[in-house]
Amino acid sequence: MPQPHIQTQPLLQMASGDLLALQIYQFKGKTAGRKAYIQANLHGAEIAGNVVIYDLIQWLTAKDASDLAGEIWLVPLCNPMGVNQRSHHFPTGRYSTYEGQDWNRIFWDYAKTDATLPTDLSNLTADGLVETFRQQILASFAAEQAELTQIQGLPLHKLYRTTLQSLALDADYLIDLHSSSNRGLAYLYYFDRREDGARLFDLDFGILLDKYDGDAFDEAFIKPWLALEALAAAKGQPQRCEVEAYTLEIGTGMKVDPVAVEKSLQGVKNYLVQKGLVKDAAFMLHQPKMPLYSRHCSQRYYATAGGVIQHHIEPGARVQPGDPLYELLSFNKTGDLPRIVEVRSQHSGFIYDVSTSEVMNQGEYVLALIADE
Repeated sequence: MPQPHIQTQPLLQMASGDLLALQIYQFKGKTAGRKAYIQANLHGAEIAGNVVIYDLIQWLTAKDASDLAGEIWLVPLCNPMGVNQRSHHFPTGRYSTYEGQDWNRIFWDYAKTDATLPTDLSNLTADGLVETFRQQILASFAAEQAELTQIQGLPLHKLYRTTLQSLALDADYLIDLHSSSNRGLAYLYYFDRREDGARLFDLDFGILLDKYDGDAFDEAFIKPWLALEALAAAKGQPQRCEVEAYTLEIGTGMKVDPVAVEKSLQGVKNYLVQKGLVKDAAFMLHQPKMPLYSRHCSQRYYATAGGVIQHHIEPGARVQPGDPLYELLSFNKTGDLPRIVEVRSQHSGFIYDVSTSEVMNQGEYVLALIADE
């Protein structure tokens, strides 16, 4: 039975003298192959992915050593600063309390450096192109690290991101396990020309990330490869690099939803099997047909007045235009009686995310739905 190599990676020292660290579980197959990197809990309240990683460890250690090829790196609790953040009874950990930045908008992006893309693509095989470009990315990252070590100390976000990205930049497949900040379904985000890989997870649905919010972990990893593919297409040499990145949203934040966890676990297993890293006959004939949507299909609804939410609709429910979404009990300071504000859907589609909080200021997020295309 294969046992992981367990590596403890120091991260940073606290004022108390305590040392924060990451723990990485590295499975290596008997035969050479690609590398998958899977992490969980980059945002502190999004804990369900840790259970998925634990279950993956149990699955992999029960295999025969000959069933594994390449490498699988598993990193639970990948942001100990965020995981340990609390506000009263509630874990928070989405933002750095020291710098105020979203922990998933801080990562180094090769595509934003002045480094160039490979110019001669004609003499390289697909695997040769991937390896050549990967070494270029790693060399640029090493130069960044060398420059940072000359500075008299690093800001917290650079100290953290440098350590975390050093574990993942040489991977072929990156899976970042998150959860909704609210109450939601199990779904994923994927990138251009990765539809077939996305469907292997067989979650409730997938959303194409054709526009980027910022320097998220999956974005920073995949964007150079998307740029390389765009360059190859422009040169009349279309190329699809076998490099992929996905962010899974595993149900509800601040809790472990067993249904979402099991669905996500089976999806990750199927992905690893279909990509040739693990042998498991139970998944070999599995051909999921998960629905995929463009990002513009995601429609968010915000409170039209301040008040208390009543009778809201649940994730997974289908709606048509005019169907009630929620009622808002709204008080006032104008001498009038309280009123009920009824909000109805403007779209046909299904609800996939609903705010955990049921008290709203005007303009605050209430829910999101996927509108039918």
